[in-house]
Parts: sequence; C-alpha cells; structure tokens
Amino acid sequence: MTGIILLNKPRGLSSNSAVNIVKKAVGAKKAGHLGTLDVEAQGLLPITINSSTKLFDYFLHKDKQYKTIFKFGEETDTFDLEGETTKVEDVDIDTQQLVSALKAFEGKIKQLPPDYSAKKINGKKAYQLKREGKEVSLQPKEVEIYKFELIDKIDKNTFQFLIECSSGTYIRALCRDLAAELSTCAVCYDITRTKCGNFDLKDAFSLQDVKEGKYALIKPETLFDYQPLNLSSVQQQKILNGDFIKTEQDDGTYKVFGESFLGIGRVEDGILKLKLRLN
Repeated sequence: MTGIILLNKPRGLSSNSAVNIVKKAVGAKKAGHLGTLDVEAQGLLPITINSSTKLFDYFLHKDKQYKTIFKFGEETDTFDLEGETTKVEDVDIDTQQLVSALKAFEGKIKQLPPDYSAKKINGKKAYQLKREGKEVSLQPKEVEIYKFELIDKIDKNTFQFLIECSSGTYIRALCRDLAAELSTCAVCYDITRTKCGNFDLKDAFSLQDVKEGKYALIKPETLFDYQPLNLSSVQQQKILNGDFIKTEQDDGTYKVFGESFLGIGRVEDGILKLKLRLN
C-alpha cells in the first residue's frame, strides 16, 4: 500500500495526531502529511502512506486555499480560539473600510509568524518555547497572497473570507495584521483549508470514513505529468541498486516504471538516474 489519502481533519486535533490515527486505521508502516494544519483549523490534510512519505519535498510548497472567519474587537495570545483572551475592544467595523484594507495584503508581503506557531528556533518549536514562558524572536518571511476577498458579513464585526496564498502563509497572522490595518484587534474563529495544490476538500474523507475503510488511495504516479519510461526487469534491478541506465530517451524528467511504479527519473546525456524512489 502506497499513496495519498485526502483527510478532512476535524477541529481540535493536531495534524500529527490525525496522521497517527490514519496510519493505524489503514495498517501502514509509515505515514506523514503534506503541510501542517493548526489544532483549531480544519479541512484538507493530504496524508502520505508508506513510501509516498518521500513526496513531502515535492508537494510541501504547493499553493493553498482557505475559508476563514475573523472576529474584530477581540484578541487571544494565539490569535485563535485555542488561546486565552488578551484584549477586548469596542469597535464597529465598516464593511467598505474592511474591503479597502484587504488591498494592502495583495501580492508578495512580509509576514511575521505568530509566536504560537510550529516555526522552529534552535531546533525547538516556537509554541513550545512560549508555553515554557520563554521569549520568542521570529523573523518576517515573504509570502504571496493571490486572493483575499470578503465572502460574507456573518454578524457585527464577524466576517468570512476566501484566501488563496503561497505555502507557508499563516492565516492567523493575516487576521492579526488585517486588524492592525483597521486599528483594532481580531481573532480567528474558523480556519478551513479547502485546497492544497490540485487536491480539493470536496474529495476528502472523514476520520470515521477512513476507520471504516471507506476511502480512496491516490496513486503517486497520477500526481506527475511526466511521460512514462518503462524498464526491463534487469534495468529495474540495476536502477534500484543505485546504478544508472544508458538510454536513447531524450533529456528530461520521466515517470519510471518497472514491474510497478518506481519513481521519478531524470535523463541527461543518455544517462537515466532515479531522482525520487517510490518503490
């Protein structure tokens, strides 16, 4: 068994805990995920099974899409409902002013990760340091916001947004910074990841589905658009031993098959080498 299961992670569960539940349910030796979701976030979490865990570097940097709800005039130390309330303000956010403020976040921006994040400082996660009462000093990083639009006004000071962004964007930081643009504070009431690269939440399965065996396993070879390259059994054994193969194929990247899908290979000057082994 190898491939990817699209999980609809529930709120209140860490990404690693979700992975462990799926791993046990499907009887996998190894499992991982393609991008952490906060404990209080829900939605699409692609989970890699067995040798597909090697796909991490290939898909970690895919763009993401979220639907999120911000409430202005409140703030917690984590900027979501997991934290403790640190500020309450009497505000009345004007919708037109809000829409205008969104323009400040279009394109490439410098974003400071939240102190309560999985960002590592000297090998330790920032949120762990904060919970130990230690000071956290994070550096801004460049992210890109492709779309940040208002979907609906749910209640006074409570709004729903659609966000399309580059990998590594912190939605809670956008909540914090948008509030600052409006001279107030805010908290994330909901974060739902709806897309991760070409993966879509509508194709995801619940934890209960997975436990009952009601899920689809996406085969890794279907994730790549490269042309296939078929090897003989002798060539397969050779390349799996770490050797190269002489070939008349044009230079380029290929999906390499033997008796099964072996991985991603690269041909340069008539020499085929396996760059990503998935067998």
